[in-house]
Amino acid sequence: MLFSKDICPVPFDQQPLNEFYELKGSCLFSYFGLSLRKYFYSVFSICFTSAFLFAPLVIALKNTSFFQFIAIESIFITFALVIVLLRLYLGWSYVLKRLLSASIFYEESGWYDGQIWTKTAEMLTKDRLIGIYCVLPVLQRIQYTFAVLVLVVIVELCIYSLLSIRF
Repeated sequence: MLFSKDICPVPFDQQPLNEFYELKGSCLFSYFGLSLRKYFYSVFSICFTSAFLFAPLVIALKNTSFFQFIAIESIFITFALVIVLLRLYLGWSYVLKRLLSASIFYEESGWYDGQIWTKTAEMLTKDRLIGIYCVLPVLQRIQYTFAVLVLVVIVELCIYSLLSIRF
């Protein structure tokens, strides 16, 4: 919903609702989508893509067995997934903070003239509903994925350390 300049002095691109729609429509963020099925599809596609990208690097390592190759490759895949998910988390959390906040900090023409504007009740209600029901589930999904990835990294490092021991 667009607000006129009389009601909302915040520039169009800096209004939280418009930031949400812009982020939702951007390449990386729309690829991961808001639905759970699309999210899992995107996570697996990042894993497969990074597996093909990191395979030549791991092959270039000398004196690795097949199992060590798999362990190192999985560590690199997990690292790539963490980087992508970290970017997603930072973007969505910024938009959520702006949606839930009762006041908006904005810049009229540059970094030197920042202003703070308090949202109207209608705008605040709409922003909070979108923040709670659209953005917060995505952030929770990313947090759960991070928790799983921490366990995966621990297991991967244990397996690699066991494979590295030479008897």
